[in-house]
Amino acid sequence: MSTGNGKLLELRGVSQAYGRGERRFTAVEKVNLSLNAGEYVALLGPSGCGKSTLLRIISGLQPPTAGQVLYRGQPLQGVNPHAAIVFQTFALFPWLTVQENVEVALKARGIPTTLRSPRAVDLLDRVGLDGFESAYPRELSGGMRQKVGFARAMAVEPELLCLDEPFSALDVLSAESLRGELLELWTGGSIPTQAILMVTHNIDEAVFMADRILVMDKGPGRVVAEVKVDLPHPRDRKSAAFATVSDRVYAILAGQTEAESVELGVAPGEPGRTRALPDVDVNDLAGLLEWLDGLPGNRADIYRLTDDLKVDSSHLLLLIEAAELLGFAHVATGDITLTPLGETFAEASILGRKAIFAARLRRVPLFKWLLALLKASPRQQLSHAVVQAALELEFLQGEAERQVEIAIQWGRYGEILAYDDTGGMFYLELAVAPGV
Repeated sequence: MSTGNGKLLELRGVSQAYGRGERRFTAVEKVNLSLNAGEYVALLGPSGCGKSTLLRIISGLQPPTAGQVLYRGQPLQGVNPHAAIVFQTFALFPWLTVQENVEVALKARGIPTTLRSPRAVDLLDRVGLDGFESAYPRELSGGMRQKVGFARAMAVEPELLCLDEPFSALDVLSAESLRGELLELWTGGSIPTQAILMVTHNIDEAVFMADRILVMDKGPGRVVAEVKVDLPHPRDRKSAAFATVSDRVYAILAGQTEAESVELGVAPGEPGRTRALPDVDVNDLAGLLEWLDGLPGNRADIYRLTDDLKVDSSHLLLLIEAAELLGFAHVATGDITLTPLGETFAEASILGRKAIFAARLRRVPLFKWLLALLKASPRQQLSHAVVQAALELEFLQGEAERQVEIAIQWGRYGEILAYDDTGGMFYLELAVAPGV
C-alpha cells in the first residue's frame, strides 16, 4: 500500500444527464467525494445508481454535465493521464499474446520499445502469470485473463487505479482468489499506484477490501452515506467486527419502509419519481416470503439472509425492494418483517397467491398506467415498441427495455395482462390475443 499523503481526487457537485427536454434523464446528481493517497475506496450501490458513470467521469472518459472534477487540486481536462481502469469485461486483444496485451498500454504512453518488454514481464510476474507471456487470451481462464487486465492497467504506473466491477464476470472461486491476490499486492506495496477506487454492488466485497465505502442510491444517483472500515487486513468475514460493518451497510442500502405513497412513486408522465420495478422473478420473491414466514416473529436480520438463502447482496436487496413495493414486508434498522399481507401470501395456495399478487400489482402506478393505456387503446392492445418508447421518457433506453420485460413477467403471473411475443403485442388479459 502506498504511504503517500494528500488529496488525489475531488468531485464537487458533479451531475450527469442524458438527452433533452422530456427525454432528459439524470444519471447522477450533485455528487461530492474525495480520495486521498493511500486509500482503497469502494463506490457501492444498486444497478443504475450511476457508479460506472462516475468512474468514467473520474477517469476523464466523459465530462460531467455540471460540477467540477479536480485531480491534485487542478481541474481535470480530458482523459486523466494519472488514472487507469480495469473493466468488468476482460477487454483483451485476442490476436495479441499476454505480454503483447500488457505492452500495448506502454506503447500508447510512448514508452520506448526497449523498456516495454522488461516492464511487462515484471508486472506479469507480480500478478502470478510468469510463464504465460506467450499464451493467447483464449488459452487462459477468466481469472487469469482479468490478471492480464490488472497488469496492463498497472503497466503505465497510474497514481489512481479504477476498478469497474472487476470480479463480477468471474466464477465464485476465481473471484475470491483474485480479490485476495489484489489485496496482497496492494497492502504489500507491490503495485505502482497511490490509491484504488472500486465500483461494486457486492456488499461483502466492499467490506472485505475497502478502507472506506461510499454508499450510493438511485433515482437519480447520489452518495447517501459514507462508512469507514476500520478493520486490519487480512479481514475475517466470520468475525463480529466484520458482521457489524456489513450489517450497517445493509441497513443503509435497505433503508426503511416509507408510506405507501412514497414507496409506490408516481405513474409515468406525472410530476415526481416513477418507481422502477425491481428485476426479480416472482418465484424468488415467494421463496423469500416463505422463508420469513418460517422464522420467529416472521422477522430476519437482512445481513444474515445472504448466507441463509445463498444469494448475493444485490439480488437480496432487489427482492426486499419488491416485497416492500407490493406491501408484503416492512424494513427498519436492518431487519425485514413480513406484513400480515405477506404472511397471507406466503401461506396461500397457488391460485390464492396469484389473486393477491394481481390485487397489489394493480396499485403500482406503472401498472395502473399501462392498464389504463391498454383499456383506452383500439382492441385493447399495444405494441412493445409503443410501451418502451413511452417508458424511455422516464428511464434510459436499457432500463426502459428492462422495465417492459419485468412488466410482461409480473403481468403474466398476476394474469392481469397478456403478451404475444410473436407479434410483440400487449393485451388485457380478458382481450383475445391472436392464437390464444
